[in-house]
Amino acid sequence: MNGFKNFLLRGNLVDLAVAVIIGTAFAAVVAAFTAWLTSVLPGLDDTFAGAELGDGAFFANALISFVILASVVYFLVVLPYTKARERFFPSPAPGTPEDIVLLKEIRDLLAARQGDV
Repeated sequence: MNGFKNFLLRGNLVDLAVAVIIGTAFAAVVAAFTAWLTSVLPGLDDTFAGAELGDGAFFANALISFVILASVVYFLVVLPYTKARERFFPSPAPGTPEDIVLLKEIRDLLAARQGDV
């Protein structure tokens, strides 16, 4: 069970899931913008536009949907995940890591030993 908890909270799984969700939603925004742009600009082929979108309502709808989806993902997935990760895997305290302190002590002892010879 502990290994499964580590797997879930490691970060790669949640980061990848959030990236796929946001990427898919942003693709819809780009598709809506492209459809709107091709319907507004004269002389462009209407290949990408799925409907008559001269007023840009479809693009605004896709943009609003993206913002709502991004906020839901942030508040219901990313924020609780970050809090759980900090609870189970706390960040190291700020300052010099212990191995660096130990290496400095060894360096100082070797320098003092060189001075005694």
